[in-house]
Parts: sequence; C-alpha cells; structure tokens
Amino acid sequence: MALAPFASLVPGARLSDRVADALEAELRGGRIAAGDRLPTEAALATQFGVSRTVVREAVSRLKSVGLVESRQGSGVYARAAGFSPLNFDARHAGSRAAVVQIVEVRRALESEVAALAAERRDAADLQAIRGCIDALDAAVAAGGDGVDEDVRFHRAIADAARNPFLMGTLDYLGQFLHGATRVTRANEARRLDFAQAVSAEHARIVDAIAAGDPAAARQAAADHMHNAIHRIEQADPAFWTQQGEALARALTVAPPT
Repeated sequence: MALAPFASLVPGARLSDRVADALEAELRGGRIAAGDRLPTEAALATQFGVSRTVVREAVSRLKSVGLVESRQGSGVYARAAGFSPLNFDARHAGSRAAVVQIVEVRRALESEVAALAAERRDAADLQAIRGCIDALDAAVAAGGDGVDEDVRFHRAIADAARNPFLMGTLDYLGQFLHGATRVTRANEARRLDFAQAVSAEHARIVDAIAAGDPAAARQAAADHMHNAIHRIEQADPAFWTQQGEALARALTVAPPT
C-alpha cells in the first residue's frame, strides 16, 4: 500500500520503540485502516532509515498488543484498534522490578480467580486441576523447569472460575504472565526450600478449591503470589546476573503468530 511519509521519529527511546510508536500512531489514527497491509519490512526500513531488524522488533511489539497480525505468505496486516483498556507496554517488562510488578498483577487477578473457582468448580474441574499438579510434579522430577505445566495449572483454575472476562484478561496478559513464571520458576529451582514452598502453596490452593471455600482459596492464591515476589527479592544476586535478566528480557518479545 502507498502511504504518506511517517512523522519523524521522536528521540529518547531505542529505535525499535520509536518505530513502533510511529506505526501505532498511524494505526490508531486510522491512517492505516483495519485490513490494510503494512509496507514490506524493507520498505519500512528505508522509510524510517533503520535496519530491518529494528523494523522486525517494532512490528513484533505491535503484534504483542494486537494491533497487527501476520498472514502466512501474505504479509503483516492492521487489525481493528478498538479501545485499549489494558494497553500493557512490553518495552518496560525487561527488568527485575517489572517481573515483581507483573507478579503483583497476577496476585490481584488470580486470588479472585481462585475464589470463584472454589464457588463454581465441579468434579471434572477438580480432576483437571489435580492432573495439572501431577504433570507439574512429573516435569520437575524429570529435570524440567515446569513452566508450561505451572501455567496450565493456573489456567485450569481459571477455567473453573467460569468468567469469560477474567479469562480474556489473562489471555491478553498471557505473554507477560508466562514470562514472569519462567523467571520465578528458574529462581525457585535453585533452592530446595523455594521449590518445596511452591509445592506446598499449590497444594493449599487446590485444597481450598476442593473444599469449596472461596475465602481460603483467595487467601492461598494471594499468599502464593506474595511469596513468589518475596522469593524473587531474596534471589541470589548471581541468579539475576547469570539467568534472571536474560529471561526477563524475553518478556519484550512477542510470541509467534
């Protein structure tokens, strides 16, 4: 598609963020309409005077907030911008403080999810939740990090809550929640006491949900996230230098589409 020249890049941020901001302005201002194909990577690189890698990172950020989508063999297309009640900006996610802040978001959401699950779960839900715990234990015993299994465990609890708006919120934040889980579990795997505490906290959440006790489930889930924050704050400095910082940086990369 032919486009008028974009506005000059605003200085002060890294190049990929400045390109993403300029493209986002075009999308939200309607100058690139929903369904329009964006210029090619090469064309955007030329127009902005940046490398194709910078363009690729910028487009990846736009994908992460749902403003564009890739179509196999066709290119990148604008999606309807709509409203953005949760316009969570990935560029601020790559730090230890941001990991803690994301877990704080999880604490707010997942404590309520657990309470609703305790009210609404049925036998099939409990079977699914317990199956996720078994899968998590098996993954850890086999030497895995348990990240995917941990995410599925919390997802099974969310399924039992039967609230599509909460589910949509968790889906929207999925990239960041999954990334924060990768950081917390990597830290917890370094210490036996941390790993044992996580298992015990999960068990308390499951027991409260199984007992149909919303208050206990809410508290158990909130305590789990509070303790996850505390464990990050207690992490050996070597963890962040060797592993944690690199894992946190991955939060800024949108998942494949």
